[in-house]
Amino acid sequence: MRDGELMQVAYLVRDIEVAMRRHWDHCGIGPWHVYRFSAPEVRDYLYRGKPATHEVLIAVTKSPGIQHELIQPVSGYSIYDEFLESRGEGLHHTKLYYADCAKAVADYARRGYPVIQSGKFDADEHYYLDTEKDFGYIIELGNGGRIRETEWRYPSAG
Repeated sequence: MRDGELMQVAYLVRDIEVAMRRHWDHCGIGPWHVYRFSAPEVRDYLYRGKPATHEVLIAVTKSPGIQHELIQPVSGYSIYDEFLESRGEGLHHTKLYYADCAKAVADYARRGYPVIQSGKFDADEHYYLDTEKDFGYIIELGNGGRIRETEWRYPSAG
């Protein structure tokens, strides 16, 4: 991938199982690989500069070239809860690839887009930027690092 290339489109949902089923049954999008994100599995987990305490379910599937992601907050409070409260379900962010996330984060901060939430899961890094006021959605920066096997899938493999 090239730096700045779109790698993911993500949506916030209130019920991840309903959302996976809807995408699979009506659009053929899937199968979905589901993960639970929470500290301490997510290292350096920060929400608005403080240690994050939220937990979310994340479902991902890859179409040619682009990963689709569904996110359901489970507990705690994060930018996902802020979004659901203010806008409801829908497009939350797009994720752009950067091999050197630290450099990209610094470049975006100089342009007025600081990090509002971040963390590292296995070799994958993610940095959500405060871009909603200018773009209408959040931009996430990430390195596309390798992560562990999924906890479960929809539809099930068997």
